[in-house]
Amino acid sequence: MATTIADVAALPVYEQERRWPRHKIDVPVRAVIHKADKTMIRDGRGMEVSEGGMCLMCQLMGVELRLGDELEVEFTPPYSGKPIRVRSEVRNRNGYSYGVQFVPEGKEERIEVTRLRQILKTFVQAKLS
Repeated sequence: MATTIADVAALPVYEQERRWPRHKIDVPVRAVIHKADKTMIRDGRGMEVSEGGMCLMCQLMGVELRLGDELEVEFTPPYSGKPIRVRSEVRNRNGYSYGVQFVPEGKEERIEVTRLRQILKTFVQAKLS
């Protein structure tokens, strides 16, 4: 069934502007933040995921992230001890909620982003079952 103009007009503005649908999740993640003088690791929760990024809930005590700042999001699948670390960039912020976009550089990092999305999709599908 095709989407009509009336269907789009009925959507909230933020849904009209999204490139990819968001999927609700709730998984433990880590934020790895590199500053000039040190690297910091903060625990958080991945609350939503899309093809392009995720919503990260994290209290970054002692760290002020601004739009455009880079960090790495790390997720360790429960069945594997090998963490997946994905380069990301802060695109929006609301309190302790950070919207980050995946910004892989090179083929290996793109493979890791794909792997992360596939694993997180299993959490979304399990929730729907």
